[in-house]
Amino acid sequence: MIYLPNSFIDQLLLDDIQYGDLTTRSLGLHTQAGTMTLVSKQGGCISGIDVASRMLNKLGIDFQANYRDGDVVPENSCLIKASGTVEALHQAWKAVQNVLEWCCGVSHYTHQMVSLLKRYQPDAQLACTRKTVPGTKLLALTAIIAGGAIIHRAGSAESILLFTNHRRCLADPDDWHSHIHTLREAAPEKQIIVEADNRQQATLAIEAGADIVQLDKFSPAQIRQLHQQIQTQNRLCRLSAAGGINLQTIEAYAQTGITLFVTSAPYYAPPRDIKVNIFTG
Repeated sequence: MIYLPNSFIDQLLLDDIQYGDLTTRSLGLHTQAGTMTLVSKQGGCISGIDVASRMLNKLGIDFQANYRDGDVVPENSCLIKASGTVEALHQAWKAVQNVLEWCCGVSHYTHQMVSLLKRYQPDAQLACTRKTVPGTKLLALTAIIAGGAIIHRAGSAESILLFTNHRRCLADPDDWHSHIHTLREAAPEKQIIVEADNRQQATLAIEAGADIVQLDKFSPAQIRQLHQQIQTQNRLCRLSAAGGINLQTIEAYAQTGITLFVTSAPYYAPPRDIKVNIFTG
């Protein structure tokens, strides 16, 4: 479970409703009792239910969530039915709708990628990066997990990943053995992941004993060749593919023989359509 502090939930509401709903007050509707439904028009793999529920609870709204994060629902499924004052429901409306539409977009896209991947590689993993849309990280991580992906790196402090930019800052950028030895000594509990920009770099990283070589923007054909090469060169080293991994390309990459794919694509998925209806009674 990704921990979302109360301050985060409060901010989602404050961004839109800090001063109430002027239209509802002006019409004299604020004290009436009402009901609100949030319906997934397109269906698919949903997320944001837990966050939406906490937002409704903050506003004193009673609700029933009919599904959980990660469920795959048919078109026109009522995700949440809520009841409270008309003013509170109107305050919740757009803020909750925005969260659900964005989260469901990410989780559904992720689910589609994972489904295609596992059709060819049942044991493969789709790992989503820390390159989230600014301000959306907590929502993004909950959504990709709901969609069946794993977290690649939530932050730079949790894992070792040697990039070309790191090596350029060293006295001998191409001394792969030395760099990997230094990293292994400094962080003995961590796997050493190295990014390679071309086949020569990948071969050197494999020879130097990297645990995982992350292949950046390699074509499926290039990855397939390296996967065959690694069977004789260093069977303990794993390959992962990064760069250009998305819904349109995942099927081709899934047939390369490797089982770890790194992507940021789900974060930029189009939002799903959540229809909101509010009525009295």
